[in-house]
Amino acid sequence: MKYLIAITSLVAATALATVPVVAQEYSWKPDKPVTIIVPWSAGGSTDSVTRVLAGELEAALGQTVVVVNQPGAAGSVGTTGAWTAEHDGMTWAAGAALDLGSYQVLGMLDVPLEDWKLYLHVANVAVVGANPDAGYEDFGDLLDALRANPGEITVATAGVTSGGRNAMESIAQSVGIEYRHVSYDGGAPAVLSTVAGETMITTQLASEQAEMIRAGRIMPLAVLADAPLVIDGYGEIPPITNWIPDLKTANNYFGIWAPADSPPEVFETMDRIWADVISKSTALADYAAQRGAFLSTSFGDEAFAAAAPAVQQNVWLLFDGGKVENDPADFGFMRP
Repeated sequence: MKYLIAITSLVAATALATVPVVAQEYSWKPDKPVTIIVPWSAGGSTDSVTRVLAGELEAALGQTVVVVNQPGAAGSVGTTGAWTAEHDGMTWAAGAALDLGSYQVLGMLDVPLEDWKLYLHVANVAVVGANPDAGYEDFGDLLDALRANPGEITVATAGVTSGGRNAMESIAQSVGIEYRHVSYDGGAPAVLSTVAGETMITTQLASEQAEMIRAGRIMPLAVLADAPLVIDGYGEIPPITNWIPDLKTANNYFGIWAPADSPPEVFETMDRIWADVISKSTALADYAAQRGAFLSTSFGDEAFAAAAPAVQQNVWLLFDGGKVENDPADFGFMRP
């Protein structure tokens, strides 16, 4: 993750203008609005980036793209809705591939990652953010407090499968501490709970905390990476490896997906749009730069390979932390 240094300026400098493509050039021409289900509440990282993406897809397809929020059960409710809908390319799910690949081990949706066709767009990293009144000057202060007060420090995340929970579990298991988890139906309410003082800490994604960090309402203590993260309008956030050198981190890739047995012309079209439009999207690059994320597009086998490390890390963190009973090895997951 060393390329995270000053990533906002890097993305801004290398972003290219979106290439206009006439919808009639594609083999798939949807004759009614396409639906993307966001399985989280409005305002979180999945919701906000999906609405930017929807605008790009509408222009390319020449058809309306409707974003629908269906939160619940760590995102599995909305994702299940996309799976049980007709496999015709008209209904997609959005979110983090980390969540999607973990549902089977969690017993929430018995569909392996390879049964979906993945289209990834933005990679996110988690940030340890504190309420400014919590009294932590840096991540070292928080570690001291966690060790001195086991199970008392409240940490807000978007749920058991979320990137925020994955981040906090990796910290807890690396240094042997306990914390009090507070779960919300999405990253936005989790972050707002820390802003309001309902919780002391949030470990949600930088993209969900960026506005509150710039406003001084959340103090960023560390980024879950091995290099600093620069957020436009704020500055540099130190890497967590300054305090936990051996902590392993993995990028949290976001995107949309549809059942892999959908019509081939749907995926032929989406492959071309991803290569010709989404990979060069100024709107998505600007979104990433403002939120401490980065544009990182892929589809097909490349997308699966990009998503797999975070999924693998997450399911074993859940299992080793006693959060799930199912052995990830039974679902083909090797230990990282």
